[in-house]
Amino acid sequence: MARKEKSNLLNQHRTSFELTLEEVGEKLRDIAERHKLNVAGNFQTIWSHENGTHPNPHYRRAYCILYRSSETELGFRPALPGEEPAVSIATIAPEPTASEPSEAIRKALSSIQAGTDDVDADAFRERIVNAWLRRTTASSGVVDVPSVVLVGGFAGSGKSEIAKFLGGLTGWTILDKDTLTRRLVDQLLVALGGEAHDRSSDLYREKVRPLEYHCLIEVAKENIRSGVSVILDAPFISEFSQPDWMQRFQNFCRPRQVALSTIWVECDPESMREYIEFRGAARDMWKMDSWEEYLASLDLKLRPQGPHFVANNNLGAAVTLVDEAQDILNGGGL
Repeated sequence: MARKEKSNLLNQHRTSFELTLEEVGEKLRDIAERHKLNVAGNFQTIWSHENGTHPNPHYRRAYCILYRSSETELGFRPALPGEEPAVSIATIAPEPTASEPSEAIRKALSSIQAGTDDVDADAFRERIVNAWLRRTTASSGVVDVPSVVLVGGFAGSGKSEIAKFLGGLTGWTILDKDTLTRRLVDQLLVALGGEAHDRSSDLYREKVRPLEYHCLIEVAKENIRSGVSVILDAPFISEFSQPDWMQRFQNFCRPRQVALSTIWVECDPESMREYIEFRGAARDMWKMDSWEEYLASLDLKLRPQGPHFVANNNLGAAVTLVDEAQDILNGGGL
C-alpha cells in the first residue's frame, strides 16, 4: 500500500469519529497511561502520521485501540497473502458500539484456535472466561480443576502479551522464564567465560539453557503439586519439538487432574523483527546484528508435538484484540 493511501486511511478514521488532532492526542495519552505505552500524543506527531510518517509500534497499538481496528485496517501494514484486505472506510461506524466485557474477552480469545484435532478451543476459551467471572463477580459456578498453560513462540512473537492477558483474566500465576532466571543466567554465563547477554553461543545452548528451563519447570511443578494454576511464558522451541518432553510433562499433569494446554504463538518475521528492534533488549543484539542468519535458523513451520492450540498474531492481530479487550475492561472508550 502506498504511503499516501496509509495516511489517508488514518485521517479518514479520525474524520469518521469526528475528532480533532488535539482530541486524538488526548485520547492516545489516556490509552498510553492505561496500557503503559510510550506515546506523547502531541498533535504535531499525529499530523505527521496522517501525512506519511510511519508510527512506531507503541503509537500503532494506541491507534488500533482508539479506532478499534487492526494494523491492516488502519493501513499500517499490507495484509499477508491469503488474508482479508483492509476494510473500506465506508464500513466503519462513526461511533463504535461499546462492548460488554465478556464479549470483548471472547473476541480477544478468538485468535486462539485448535492446532490439532484432539483439543477443544471453545472449551479452553470458556475455561478462561469462567475463571475471569469467578474472580470478578459473585458467580458460584463449578470451580474448575487446576490449569497449566504453556505459552511458547519465537522472540518477538507476542507470547508474553498473550500470557499476561490470560494471567490477568484468570488470576493464575504467571511464570515468565526471563523474570525468573535472567539475572542468574547472565551471571552464570560470565562465570563460565562467556558474555552476560549472549543467547546464541554453544555455551548458552549446551551449559546454561538446560538449567534455565529446568528451574522454570521445577517451579511450575511445585505449584502444580499444590493445586495452583500456572501460565508458563517461554519460547519452548526445543521443548515443543520433542515428543518425549511433551509426553513427560503430560504424564506429570494427568495423575494430578491438571488441565494442560499448550499454545504456540504464530507471528510473521517482519513483525517479530520490528518488536525485537523496538524493545532494544541487550539479549537481542545478536539477532538484530545478524537478522538473516538468525531468521534462517528458525523453523517458521514449527508447531508443538502433541495436542496444542495456535494463536494467530500475524501482523499483531492477536495483540490488537488483547489490547482492545483490556481497554474495555479498564473502562476505556471514545
